[in-house]
Amino acid sequence: MNKEANAVKATHSHLQHIMARRCANIVRVLNFLGLVAWPIIDFTFRFIIANQLLTAGMLMAYDWNTSVLLAAQEYPVPWLNPNLAAFLGILAEIGGGISLLLGLLTRLGALAILILGLAAQLYYVTLDANLFWITLMAGYVLRGPGPISLDHLLKHGFNRSPIPFATFTTNFFDTTRSTFSGIYLLSLRIWLGLTFLLVSYKDFMPLNQVHFLEAWFPIHSAKFIFPNVAILISLLLFLGFSTRLLSLFVFILICLAFKPISIVVNPVYWMMAIGLFFGFGPGPFSIDYLILSLLKKQYPQFSGKPAFNLENLPHVVIVGAGFGGMTCAKALRDIPVKISLIDRRNYHLFQPLLYQVATGGLSPADIAIPIRSIFKNQFNIEVLLGEVNAIDKENHILHTQNLQIPYDYLVIATGATHSYFGKDDWAPFAPGLKQIEDAISVRSKLVETFELAEMAADENERKHLLTFVIIGGGPTGVELAGAIAELSRYGMEKNYRHFDPASAEIILIQSAPRIIPTFSKIISKSAQQSLEKMGVKILLNSRVEQVDEDGVIVKGQKIYTKSILWAAGVTASPAAKWLGVEADPAGRVKVKEDLSIPNYSNIFAIGDTASTISWNGKPAPGIAQAAKQAGSHVAKLISQIIYNESPTKEFKYKHLGMLATIGRKSAVAEFNYIKLKGAIAWWFWVFADIFFLVGARNRLSVILNWAWSYFTYRANNLLITQRSFEVQKTFQEHDK
Repeated sequence: MNKEANAVKATHSHLQHIMARRCANIVRVLNFLGLVAWPIIDFTFRFIIANQLLTAGMLMAYDWNTSVLLAAQEYPVPWLNPNLAAFLGILAEIGGGISLLLGLLTRLGALAILILGLAAQLYYVTLDANLFWITLMAGYVLRGPGPISLDHLLKHGFNRSPIPFATFTTNFFDTTRSTFSGIYLLSLRIWLGLTFLLVSYKDFMPLNQVHFLEAWFPIHSAKFIFPNVAILISLLLFLGFSTRLLSLFVFILICLAFKPISIVVNPVYWMMAIGLFFGFGPGPFSIDYLILSLLKKQYPQFSGKPAFNLENLPHVVIVGAGFGGMTCAKALRDIPVKISLIDRRNYHLFQPLLYQVATGGLSPADIAIPIRSIFKNQFNIEVLLGEVNAIDKENHILHTQNLQIPYDYLVIATGATHSYFGKDDWAPFAPGLKQIEDAISVRSKLVETFELAEMAADENERKHLLTFVIIGGGPTGVELAGAIAELSRYGMEKNYRHFDPASAEIILIQSAPRIIPTFSKIISKSAQQSLEKMGVKILLNSRVEQVDEDGVIVKGQKIYTKSILWAAGVTASPAAKWLGVEADPAGRVKVKEDLSIPNYSNIFAIGDTASTISWNGKPAPGIAQAAKQAGSHVAKLISQIIYNESPTKEFKYKHLGMLATIGRKSAVAEFNYIKLKGAIAWWFWVFADIFFLVGARNRLSVILNWAWSYFTYRANNLLITQRSFEVQKTFQEHDK
């Protein structure tokens, strides 16, 4: 089958693909929300019930005589001695509470509480709380605890340990989970469905039947959950139809009736029971499951399988796995194309936080994630490690050092690197920050400078060593200056014996009249004041004339330093040279309105690689959000061409705002007409960076590192992994 036939077939099934994709996205979102919500619901419930159990158990253990008296008179178990009954009750409460709290031997602890609940319901007094203990603990016995538990953490190690029957025990519990999960969810649905049904019809039943049913169904508390809709809830639960949406609806009703329910039972029990359906769905014995099974047969993407094979499909080649390239590749996941994503490194880097690696706040692994792990579940993409050498536009071939890759559509998203404005001989003395290697090198150089200052022969040499110069007052320069100032004043104040790190001089050199000129004047002024309060010296309207191994020359004056950082400018990758097209002064490819290059509608340049007038008559800024929007635009354009739709001609950048951090609880932010500074802007910056980071592990690691640094005033990663200087006298006498 040729490509034209595939295109026609794709066009005829366009609506089908759109509907399938939208339905699949809904299923993905619900599954994701359930996956995220369940660990939280599970841990919260275990914590609450463990707290109740441990409190009761401790009180009973403290007053043993009262415990025995209660076991003998208040809730006697006919076949147990009161002393033994009291002991077993205390053991179940304390042992079960600890087990639930830690998530350790949870099935055993849940079994003990289940038996305790049964005994209380049979021999003491019928309560809705006992019913929920029985029902929910049965779920823990069959399924085990959620991910936030020691059982889950130790499972794989236990399975492979030399402990007798370890493998058998693990396999047994895995089997019971898979076998009985569906039965348990069905039983829970029927139990709750009958409860809501009884709420509606108990007034028409004989009194003796009502008393019996109230002993085994939580009718007392269910009657407060909007009885007018009880019949509808009951019907949907029996059928297992729209169960996740129903669980959200019932959850809201529980919240609205929280106080009345609290008189009868802790509403958390109801929330937990309903939360099970949101986390896992209704189970296999349901209409939802039947519908999903039919959809999976009709639309394979519901199972994570391709809705089309890749043979003879249009080939989209994306060069660069930065923000733009990644966004474009993800947006094409359900489009009938084959994607090749090429990058010279095997990881995606979150560049906005590189300065934190350079100043020891984060480790490289915190802000980088392997590309393959991001796309492991996207069937229509291959990830290739390579560096582009040339592009044959006429024959549609991309050349790398090892491969020749044919393409139908080509997306260049190779970003930018440092620009020394024709002074490339400055590069060895003034490194910039664009890659992990740069950040590691800068970190090593900074920390080594402090080490050399500890061994300096005289104060003049130490002063030169402790002078740090940042060239460029844009967001990167401002963030570097603030981070180094905080590091020297707070991060290592007790680390050295022969000098005070706070005596370090940080100089920020800016050729423009103000720092961060892309921000408004009021925000720029606020940032300058914040830096100056931290001890940063700012030189405005100052152009660097020379950079060498001894320092920099500014306005004819020499500043002696071994630590120079470049944040003054960038230049695009050599994409314009590969393509043989016109570039702007920064080396960016001049593209058409739709981001394609002139005369070649199937080749696109995005992000820092492209020069486009798309922001109210101005070029789009070189920031992550601009690259992501461009990636989405190109993916949409390719999909429109594939489906023979009218393509979107013009790319329009929508500015969402800009952020820059200065230091602890100090940042600046602009969101169109909204301007923020100080602590509130800092919180915006924190949440924005966490949100845009790729990978849950990276997000968690960054949060923990930041929390540690924030509360301890300590940098976590002050390692020297590259030597910059020899341990010797680093300066000659210059002050003559």
